[in-house]
Amino acid sequence: MTESSSETSPGETDAALAADLLGDLQRQMSRLQREIRLAIQAQLGQMTGRSLGSLEANRALAQSIHEMLDSHGLRVRCCQCGHPAILRVSPRAGATDGVFVFDHTIDGRRTFHGGRTVIPEIHVVAKPARKPRRSAEKRAAG
Repeated sequence: MTESSSETSPGETDAALAADLLGDLQRQMSRLQREIRLAIQAQLGQMTGRSLGSLEANRALAQSIHEMLDSHGLRVRCCQCGHPAILRVSPRAGATDGVFVFDHTIDGRRTFHGGRTVIPEIHVVAKPARKPRRSAEKRAAG
């Protein structure tokens, strides 16, 4: 018996099965990532409007938030421009506990938005893809 040309070969069946399995896995991962993002955002939302009372404590909090988000491929959304950012605390005259700022890059320039003395409202977003590094020749020439 010979196989009809309209039948699929075992290799084609395996490829279709693999594509289906990967599609299912991607949908599951997206759902889980969304749940993680929303859970983190809900917990961090409870800190909105607070300060820990010192520059060092506020910096430690911002660093902890960044490390947790980064481990899940996440960032905070800047409340001023909407870009993905890192929440930091910077010293500022007249603000002994420092100010919370959104650290990000816009059009190739490092930018800090915000400047509140209390934790701003936090919206969690996906970490943007890294931009390719310029080659050594382009850096030397530019």
